[in-house]
Amino acid sequence: MQTNMLQLAVFLGLTLLVALATWWRYRREGKSGDSAQDFFLAGKHLSWPFIAGSLLLTNISAEQIVGMNGAQNLLQVWWEFGAAVGLLVLAKVLVPMYYKYNCTTTTELLEKRMPGGAGLRRTVSVLFLLGYMFILLPMVLYTGARFMQSLFQPDLSILTISVMFALAGLAYAALGGLRAIAISDTYMGVVLLVMGGLVTWFALERIGWDFSGIPAERLTLWGGPDSDIPWPTLLTGMVFAHIFYWGTNMLIAQRAMAAKSVREAQKGIYAAAALKFLTPFIVILPGIIAFKLYGDINDDAYGRLVGDVLPPWLSGAFAAAMTGAVLSSYNAGLNSAAALYTVDLHLPLVNPKADGKRIGQTVQVVFMLVSLALVPLYQNAKSIIGTLQQLNGLYSMPVLAAFIVAIFVRGANVRALRIALLFGVALYAVFTFAWTPLHYLHLMFITLVSTIAVAVVLSRMMGGKIGLRTSN
Repeated sequence: MQTNMLQLAVFLGLTLLVALATWWRYRREGKSGDSAQDFFLAGKHLSWPFIAGSLLLTNISAEQIVGMNGAQNLLQVWWEFGAAVGLLVLAKVLVPMYYKYNCTTTTELLEKRMPGGAGLRRTVSVLFLLGYMFILLPMVLYTGARFMQSLFQPDLSILTISVMFALAGLAYAALGGLRAIAISDTYMGVVLLVMGGLVTWFALERIGWDFSGIPAERLTLWGGPDSDIPWPTLLTGMVFAHIFYWGTNMLIAQRAMAAKSVREAQKGIYAAAALKFLTPFIVILPGIIAFKLYGDINDDAYGRLVGDVLPPWLSGAFAAAMTGAVLSSYNAGLNSAAALYTVDLHLPLVNPKADGKRIGQTVQVVFMLVSLALVPLYQNAKSIIGTLQQLNGLYSMPVLAAFIVAIFVRGANVRALRIALLFGVALYAVFTFAWTPLHYLHLMFITLVSTIAVAVVLSRMMGGKIGLRTSN
């Protein structure tokens, strides 16, 4: 389907409308006296609807919609249902602690929980920054560009479309900070849910609501040993992948940390958790329908389906919604990277009197340029969602191990934990690039447990009196 003027007009009109609505709401919001806090945490004035909307849209970006539909099987539903576990841990365990210690970054909790933990905090921040720069941001750009190319079929390369996304994302992140991001996320989240629901409805109409002919293994919830998600992994790596992503990842937790109060944050988190039980109708079911219509076409499934089942004006509206989803994850990554570098590294190590907002904006430009340069590396990925989850393990499980030790283990040695962190990264790198004896989710669990064990053993060897904390 070639681009036509109606598609383009609807796409540009809806995108501009959301931008204007965001600007209008942004101007009405109260500001705090601290420009850095306004930039990184929206002045701690976010209400629960904006927290829920921003949490949802930051998660449901192109790499989720394109990648999970590209898997073309029902097993992917566990990534959505399992999110509720991570969100509950965030709401009940971590958010109260982030507020108790007045944290600006999630990593600050590590320093507050462990005496002499400044070095540990910086180490974890660097791991997050590397993950955002080399994995998350280029993947978001690539998947967004790939979807737009499959939908509109413009005479533009994936890299060119990625540049457009990157510049738009930078504009939101650098000019408006987290407040503008959360507002635009919420508005576009509503559009995305409506448009995604329409895609599924039209697709179901196309197949007459008949799923016959689709292999049983694509419709089962219990994965076999050779499936994308073998059922035992639900009890090992998947649980902890969700706890890392929703609970300790600055990209997500930053929204909850920007609320007016713990209670306001929790309301937003609970609303997002409830919505995760609806999202499979958008991020999974269309891919299965695409299998019935086209066969196994992997990550091209969703773009082709949208182009086929939606009338031109609606496909233009959907493209606007997808643009919002891409920008949500991308500018969230830029803002989180800026906060981690500025608050955890630059201010304490380089210049404590520096303008935090200005430093953050500079960091965002650097991360944008690097992520663009890395986009071509992801063009040969067989499965977007599988590649993303697998690579995230390089830092997610070691980082989660550090949080678990800092929160629950009394007497742990900071130096021992930093050594364990590096051990965990090295171990998972071996599993990923040299020796892969099990499914990557099992290997993530093994990495987590091994990292915690190394931290505890080394702490004992260094004279620590190890025990469980009885209170937080």
